Amino acid sequence: MDFNIIHTGRRIRVGLHESTTAEGIVIRRDVILHPGAVAILPLLDDGSVCLLKNHRFIFQTELWEIPAGTLEPNELPDQAALRELAEETGYTIDSSFGSLKKIGEFIPSPGVMSEVIHLYVAQGLVKGSMALEADEQLEPVVVPWETALGWTLDGTIKDAKTITALLLWDYRRRLGLD
Repeated sequence: MDFNIIHTGRRIRVGLHESTTAEGIVIRRDVILHPGAVAILPLLDDGSVCLLKNHRFIFQTELWEIPAGTLEPNELPDQAALRELAEETGYTIDSSFGSLKKIGEFIPSPGVMSEVIHLYVAQGLVKGSMALEADEQLEPVVVPWETALGWTLDGTIKDAKTITALLLWDYRRRLGLD
């Protein structure tokens, strides 16, 4: 598909796509071309989850989120998941008993954006040091599983990737899939 690129940003490109219907009507669509992202649900050995209090400047508030980030050029999603987990939480996966498991992928905004988010669960974690980017203002907080799950239902968590991860993992567990 051809796009007329009208802006190139640090991580995304904004394009304009034009097409003509069979009736001759010109349709113009604004699109955001995104390289893709990863999101990681960090599960601790005691059954709790590590969430982030993440300041989001566009909303001028803190949101509860799971660690996530954009894929770098030529980076595989598994590699990006490990990188983002360590950078944003300080946790790494213990090589002797830990695991990183892909549990799905989803398209957060198919009407305007090409982003695909690869969703992972990380277990067997070891605490280390965070390595935040200059523009990140976030704080890792360990939350009991049932509290985090409740927050998806009462509106405390508003972030779509976090709601998706928590509910999907809970459903998979209840079905005995993981």
